[in-house]
Amino acid sequence: MRLTGAQIVWEMLHREGVEVVFGIPGGAIMHTYHPLSEYGIHHVLVRHEQGAAHAADGYARASGRVGVAIATSGPGATNLVTGIATAMMDSSPIVCITGQVASSLIGTDAFQETDITGITLPITKHNYLVTDVGDLASVIHEAFYLASHGRPGPVLIDLPKDVQQAETEFVPPESEVRLPGHAYIKAVDQTEAIARAAKLIDSSQRPVILAGHGVSMSKAESALREFAEMIDCPVTVTLLGKGGFPASHPLYLGMMGMHGDAQANNAIQEADLLIALGMRFDDRVTGDLSRYAPHARKVHIDMDAAELNKLIPVDVAVRADIKQALSTLIPLVTRRERPQWRTEFRDWLEDSRKVDVVHRPSNGRLTVPHLIDAMSTATGGKAIVVTDVGQHQMWAAQYYRFDHPNAFITSGGLGTMGFGLPAAIGAQMACPNAEVWAIVGDGGIQMTVQELATVVQEELPIKIALCDNGYLGMVRQWQEMFYDKNYESTHLANPDFVKLAEAYGIRAWRAKDLDGARSAIDEARKHSGPALIDFQVVGEGEGGNVYPMVPSGAALHEMIRRPHQTKVGER
Repeated sequence: MRLTGAQIVWEMLHREGVEVVFGIPGGAIMHTYHPLSEYGIHHVLVRHEQGAAHAADGYARASGRVGVAIATSGPGATNLVTGIATAMMDSSPIVCITGQVASSLIGTDAFQETDITGITLPITKHNYLVTDVGDLASVIHEAFYLASHGRPGPVLIDLPKDVQQAETEFVPPESEVRLPGHAYIKAVDQTEAIARAAKLIDSSQRPVILAGHGVSMSKAESALREFAEMIDCPVTVTLLGKGGFPASHPLYLGMMGMHGDAQANNAIQEADLLIALGMRFDDRVTGDLSRYAPHARKVHIDMDAAELNKLIPVDVAVRADIKQALSTLIPLVTRRERPQWRTEFRDWLEDSRKVDVVHRPSNGRLTVPHLIDAMSTATGGKAIVVTDVGQHQMWAAQYYRFDHPNAFITSGGLGTMGFGLPAAIGAQMACPNAEVWAIVGDGGIQMTVQELATVVQEELPIKIALCDNGYLGMVRQWQEMFYDKNYESTHLANPDFVKLAEAYGIRAWRAKDLDGARSAIDEARKHSGPALIDFQVVGEGEGGNVYPMVPSGAALHEMIRRPHQTKVGER
């Protein structure tokens, strides 16, 4: 059959199993939108292209499938860039399709022309400028393969107007993708390295497992649990690794790093062996590299060879899929118990509870840790939680108890404010029967607040927990602690968020204390449609800062654990 380029786009998306796309039409992509209704794919009209990219990202993370965003040329394409970079940093599989000026006009500074393939070259796994409609079907098939295979990530397809309008005989591409120079790891072929790792594990007395995003991407949660229990080894997770190991498990140490749990950071610094699985030793995880885990041998398993020995020299590096590697490693290690090590890290855990704000009375003031704890209790820890970036993000990671994978969706590597609301839209579209909470700050939500209209138009029952402290909170915290409380350019003159939500047709509440917060959470959960709660939380000082905190240049054990701590690292 003969199809236009526009029809080939939708025909191929249908063949790739796409059910939902996120986008905004415009002049250079209008022709592609014309046949959309013939293909049964649901299009979500976002209010800003950045929202389309974040929604596609949230959809991908919640579903495990490739998310799709569509935009026009020029400003439409460049508005996708932040979302593409976010997906690249967090290894999220999305495909972005952008319109482009006609092929004959490329390079002439035509109206709404931008070299989007040049702009996105550093932040995509691959990108394409399609100049021949005969190539389009195979390009789309390759794009989906690249986005989802190996280490996932974003792929962009730039589509000139004349290619969208051109007609060709449609020939479905072969199912198997053959790309010169592209190697996908299909099996563990590093048995010698894994055998050496097993010997290090058997000889260690104080091992720690560092579980990253790669555990859930590999669907290795059950294998990780079996492995940890077999060697009686505590597990700490990265920000994106939340949910890869159940928070309720007795071997769970919590999150590591700059705002990680004290017991996790202490365990890393005292360990004699680190077993890193699907994580990349990001600077927010390690603190001062020269003093990171000084007593530990190190085993690193990751499918991306570029991450091995990149920042931390390791004793054993294994390039492999995490699930496959663990299935090979588990039969090689000796089942054993480590009672002394278990006692030591449990003592650290108990010590952390004593200084934890959530275990102290709220005294009539509403802190984010208390309200996150209340949300976790109310939902039974079973909601999909999508956050923006800032203090509330760290508190959500610390105090919401995640026992299931792909339930915590956040911007980790890029730290993108404005991510939370549109990503929650994508997550809710991916999981229509799930309870989805967007936890956002009063700074971040105003970067993509227009997507409230998308929530209403799509009739999505998203619950929005707005942590309203009147500041750009994380920056203000640093200003308080390290810049003599010089709150330069961080105070926010906010709108009335309840009235704003109601203007969009969203049910809204305001809560100023913990009892009010619990009541509002219950009311929002009972409401069948979208809901927003404006939590008026503590803005500074006691209860207004995220602890623990590892200052810049400090080692993990030198974390500041509570307000008024007189010395770095003091307990």
